[in-house]
Amino acid sequence: MDIRNIRCFIPIGGQGTRLRPLTYDVSKPCIRFLNRPLIEFSIIELAEQGIRNFIFGELGYTNYANLFDQYAEGVGVSAKYNIEPRLHIKHQPNIDDLGSAHSFWINKEYYDIQDPILVVQGDNLFKLNLAGLVKEHERRKALMSIGLIKVENTEQYGVAKLGEDMQIKTFIEKPRKGEAPSNFANAGIYLISPNINDVLLKDDLKKIMSERNRLDFGYDFIPYLVDHGYPVYGYPVDVWYDVGNIEHYLQAMLEILHGKLDIRVAEKRILSGRNLWVQGFSQESIKRRQEILNKYSEKRLFLDGAALIGRHTRIGDYSKISESCVDNFCILGEHVYIDRSAVLDGCRIGDYANITDSIVGRKTIIESSLEHPTYIEGNSALGSSVRIKEGCRLIRTKINPGLVIPKGMTYVDKTLLTFEDVVQLSS
Repeated sequence: MDIRNIRCFIPIGGQGTRLRPLTYDVSKPCIRFLNRPLIEFSIIELAEQGIRNFIFGELGYTNYANLFDQYAEGVGVSAKYNIEPRLHIKHQPNIDDLGSAHSFWINKEYYDIQDPILVVQGDNLFKLNLAGLVKEHERRKALMSIGLIKVENTEQYGVAKLGEDMQIKTFIEKPRKGEAPSNFANAGIYLISPNINDVLLKDDLKKIMSERNRLDFGYDFIPYLVDHGYPVYGYPVDVWYDVGNIEHYLQAMLEILHGKLDIRVAEKRILSGRNLWVQGFSQESIKRRQEILNKYSEKRLFLDGAALIGRHTRIGDYSKISESCVDNFCILGEHVYIDRSAVLDGCRIGDYANITDSIVGRKTIIESSLEHPTYIEGNSALGSSVRIKEGCRLIRTKINPGLVIPKGMTYVDKTLLTFEDVVQLSS
């Protein structure tokens, strides 16, 4: 099997509800993660191993519009990462699907694909030995090979019971506590042979889809294959992250900053032996990077642990960034403290603001001052274009895009969805 002939299918049908408010107005694969859209990590991981043809199985306008506007047919991302020959990206036709496996079916038929298909998820991060997967898939004469990763909490994933040579004997999607057959979880990575066509034409599979009004890989298709004795095998995935909620997003960010995956920045580390990057190649961004280095050497800026700072970001005196990511075009005031957090692009953060274990959405403004500092903490998440007035304290709080929070408010374990929520909780 020639890797260059493998098509990669990426189902993108969910609404990303667990990552809201970040996904309220943007498709989950397009949310910013380490200063780029999340899905780019998967695309480039596979492109570097030879994959050149991708199909995005988008359901719904937001998913389609975001992915098409960002990647179109693949020319831009190919140029960005110097991929030759370039990537080719296709998109799902305007046909509503009934789940990830049905989306796979629709696109396979629409584009008349007769090649092997690799399926990955657009909201996961992984390190995969694709050549090894292909080799084992062929040796076992597998119909489907599934990437597996060991997990502690099996209730959140599809779980496989393995037999000889890692053949999957039982597969249960999200088993109840104590009922998981193993701790090998489905990583959402599938290599599927062309003769899957024979299965897709089975009347009993069509009946399952009709009765359940659904054909999902985890809940329906994989159990069907396993229960009917088809050769389905597991394959170990080296590193894998499900960036499914705010906590997982931040955990993945921290571990990748410390080297679990290639952070995929072209710039060299700004300090020898430390995972600290300041991005940018233009004359202006190089100047900004030098300003940051000068402040650091003069002890007017503190950088602890690992950190990624984007292009054209300005940081005021005596601020501290620790174990965090600050995206492009941000303005940070003086004495700002950011720890184990992500500040997405275009944000403005006032003096003495304190942000810990949280995500600040794009183009958000956090007002703060010495007299009235603002605190964002405890896995809080702000959507895009939120404005927080000075003196606020947010703990484990989520705020939808575009909302304005009045001065001096304290929220603990709150979710603010609308302007009415703000008014009600402010009275």
